[in-house]
Amino acid sequence: MAVHDHSHRGGGFRMPVFHRHTTPARDADVSVRTDTYSAQAYAFGTLRVLTGFVFLWAFLDKTFGFGYATPSGKGWIDGGSPTKGFLSNVAAGPMESTFHSWAGDPWADWLFMLGLLGVGLAVMSGVALRLAAVAGTAMMALMWLAEWPPAKHLSDGSPSMSTNPFADYHVIYAVALIVLAAAAAGEAFGLGRLWAKLPVVRDHAWLR
Repeated sequence: MAVHDHSHRGGGFRMPVFHRHTTPARDADVSVRTDTYSAQAYAFGTLRVLTGFVFLWAFLDKTFGFGYATPSGKGWIDGGSPTKGFLSNVAAGPMESTFHSWAGDPWADWLFMLGLLGVGLAVMSGVALRLAAVAGTAMMALMWLAEWPPAKHLSDGSPSMSTNPFADYHVIYAVALIVLAAAAAGEAFGLGRLWAKLPVVRDHAWLR
């Protein structure tokens, strides 16, 4: 009996062996979670950079007239107005006359261009994503109102060529900005981690 009892106690020492067999499984679970997080971070980072570039490129093209949306020689630095052409041609929606009155005003040009530059730089670099989301969403909302997708016909009766009464590209850009801010997607390919460590940002969450 004494030998049997001793053998029984010795069997208890096999427990560490059991744990060693389960450790790789735990490591695999951690690795999967880490890989999934990394994939999501890089996916959000890619979306963030591309979305930011949309805004930044619009600013550069309208400033220098690279010949894409803005003809060469018609850029802001050449005396052109970034808002006059677009707002003057608004032809539908409840704010049609309001947009016409804003077209080409210096305050509208400056506010629009600073918005494009600020949102573009912030989103591409991964800093102040919450502020960028608010500013960018406001810009997209105004541009959505200017194009007024719900209209099937313009004010002169011609077809509006709208293909969707709600979800156009302005809505997609706005949602992308909100998602990026909500996901705090500033670390991958960005300066979000460094930005979040700044004392003023730690003390004021709305700056993140």
